Amino acid sequence: MSAVIPPPRAAAPVLTVRQLARTEDGEQLNALLWDAGPGWRMISSAVLGGGIGARAWVLNAQVAHGYRRTDPDRHLAELARDAGVRGSGVGLMTAADVTRRGQAHDDGAEAVATAGISVRGWAAAPGAGTGLPTAPGTINIVAALPVALTDAALVNAVATATEAKVQALLDVGYDCSGTPTDAVCVAARQPGPGDEVHAFAGPRSLWGARLARAVHQAVRAATPSP
Repeated sequence: MSAVIPPPRAAAPVLTVRQLARTEDGEQLNALLWDAGPGWRMISSAVLGGGIGARAWVLNAQVAHGYRRTDPDRHLAELARDAGVRGSGVGLMTAADVTRRGQAHDDGAEAVATAGISVRGWAAAPGAGTGLPTAPGTINIVAALPVALTDAALVNAVATATEAKVQALLDVGYDCSGTPTDAVCVAARQPGPGDEVHAFAGPRSLWGARLARAVHQAVRAATPSP
């Protein structure tokens, strides 16, 4: 009688967020904090901690509609410090209710999304742009992959996550590609000696496909029906 080999156990989720609450100008506001710890490289379009580099935490902070501060990076740094995190991290901002987040995973890829879509449209809309910051309505996406990626693959992962976001919005029933202030953060493991560093994260690559499905599910779950 042959032995029955149990299937491998799935890895424990790493993108676990903690919900924070604060009162600001008499309004109750919330935030989501992922205290990732060391060992991560992140790429982000965020106002705080954007670009590519080693990052240890991600804060997605809700702010009031009609937000008027002109120093959002300093504001986010203050909120992160109040939350007890130290070192380099990523700070995202939104006017959406972050408690209505969507969260999903796909075979190791994980994603959390919050969606404020009151100000939405198509990316290639006609008209002049502006050099001024726009109001934070915002779809924010935070994703994590348990593998190392090259810099080029990290850029590729941002494109893949954005494509998945647009697909989710269309599936929910919105005729748009997003809001003017959407932001994304993708985290990948820092490579150690002998670790494979993946060079691709497009939607048909191994990890890009998983990332796309996780982001798609998370954005769908976070986005209210029209």
